[in-house]
Amino acid sequence: MILLIVDDNQQMRRLIRSVVGDMAEAITECCDGSLALAAYAESLPDWVLMDIRMPQVDGITATRQLKSTYPQAHICIVTDYEDRELRDAARDAGAEGYVVKEDLRKLRQILA
Repeated sequence: MILLIVDDNQQMRRLIRSVVGDMAEAITECCDGSLALAAYAESLPDWVLMDIRMPQVDGITATRQLKSTYPQAHICIVTDYEDRELRDAARDAGAEGYVVKEDLRKLRQILA
């Protein structure tokens, strides 16, 4: 499995990698939703693990852009926010999963 982690926090990317790294053959990272489309095109990952709050392009917008260009993309939102409106917006944008960062182990269930 190939993963793409999109998060503006380098420590969080490292933490996510430590939780799911043994499940992946390769992991690509980028630090903003504005870079997600190019990173996806380059690595063609099986899953994108996408933060919501990022400085230039947020994860909801980046998810929408990815799904528009790559309808087959599998995207899981990984965020600090347990918020019904954000969860609904993520789903409407095309995300297949939503994991709150305080419980990253749930990523393993989604990726399995």
